[in-house]
Amino acid sequence: MHDIKAIRDNPTAFDAGWKSRGLEPQTPVLLDLDQTLRAAQTAVQTAQSRRNEDSKLIGQAKAQKDEAKAAALMAEVEALKAEMAAAAETEASVGAELRKRLSELPNIPDAIVPAGADEAGNVEQSRSGDPRRMNNARDHVDIGAGLGGMDFEAAARMSGSRFVVLKKGVARLERAIGQFMLDLQTTQNGYTEVSPPLLVRDEAMFGTGQLPKFEDDLFQTSMAANRPMFAARPDIDVEAITAVPGTEPVASSEAVNRVRGRRWLIPTAEVSLTNLVREQITDEEELPLRLTALTQCFRSEAGSAGRDTRGMIRQHQFQKVELVAITTPEQSAAEHDHMVASAQMVLEKLGLAYRTMLLCTGDMGFTAKKTFDLEVWLPSQNTFREISSISNCGDFQARRMDARSQKRGEKGTRFVHTLNGSGLAVGRTLVAVLENYQDEGGRVFIPEVLQPYMGGLTHLEPSA
Repeated sequence: MHDIKAIRDNPTAFDAGWKSRGLEPQTPVLLDLDQTLRAAQTAVQTAQSRRNEDSKLIGQAKAQKDEAKAAALMAEVEALKAEMAAAAETEASVGAELRKRLSELPNIPDAIVPAGADEAGNVEQSRSGDPRRMNNARDHVDIGAGLGGMDFEAAARMSGSRFVVLKKGVARLERAIGQFMLDLQTTQNGYTEVSPPLLVRDEAMFGTGQLPKFEDDLFQTSMAANRPMFAARPDIDVEAITAVPGTEPVASSEAVNRVRGRRWLIPTAEVSLTNLVREQITDEEELPLRLTALTQCFRSEAGSAGRDTRGMIRQHQFQKVELVAITTPEQSAAEHDHMVASAQMVLEKLGLAYRTMLLCTGDMGFTAKKTFDLEVWLPSQNTFREISSISNCGDFQARRMDARSQKRGEKGTRFVHTLNGSGLAVGRTLVAVLENYQDEGGRVFIPEVLQPYMGGLTHLEPSA
């Protein structure tokens, strides 16, 4: 979210930033709405002041028994009431439109971010490890099937496409990867483990920037209040739900959403972790605040038709270890580097080749001002694929959440900076381990750092 005062002070800089992200100039419309809004606010205040003054004069006129003057003043008060109502209506409608437009505009890129329209404009920063090249590298789907541990057909029967059932050693390996990542981040990189909610309200999704712009990428839940389903639930008062006080009768499901509120399945634990400081003032002595969580994540993948339809690369449900940091403005750049190093450490300890990319303006996420992607080597595709995206959002999310910090002994507050990244995506890491550690006989070597989590196993063997 952007500060309209900052836009007012430097519209050229904002338009330049949005232009680098492919947008037309936005400030003319924003500033016009801002001017109209401030004029309406002034009109309300002026009319309110005049009404209050006239009300005092009415009392004085009545005390002096000057009924004509009192009547004229009362007529003026009524006119001022109408003027106030009209100005207040303008204030509400224009204010809502301004907030809507501001909420849909992306963050302004950092000056160091390269210009570019899409991923072709990303700039490689470094490489680590030697990519494993194989003449007949099998992909993770064939490897998983050979191990008897990956079943897409069973998942499709119950849930549709882009789901998978993991079994046997493959399921255990996925669990081991997630636990290893959590232990690494909490014991070596200073992160505090959190077990957060997977269902959140609109406000939480708005705070981290998923709403309103990316609603189609999310899974929404609701309570359908149809009577047949509720018939066996004596604890639910259907009449109370379907007759919401103060409203006209409405359809049951709509009434439930009004009473209970809809919920969203998180697309990443970034939502839950970052919103822990929502509407809070955090002592700056406690910053940076580093948080991590291993959760299921849910994404509709609305814009990915035809992409990565085979295997586990792009799923509706997957596990991820998320890293989130809450910092002061002065700390955020260094914290970004720390978060990148924390994610890189996972790949290095697993012995996986990867490269680090600085994303260009056209490939960054909506809330980011600067993003690094880590891309792991996949032998079956003979290329690097994204496994982590690590972003500094500045105060963009904090303004949407009203998350502030305060120095001890001082009265003033300021918005915190928020950062987030994958440390790492568990499913994609599983894919990388299976493919990079396969042998020609169908076995998969288990990296040494994972063996303690696998009960000492050194290999996954092909299924009989």
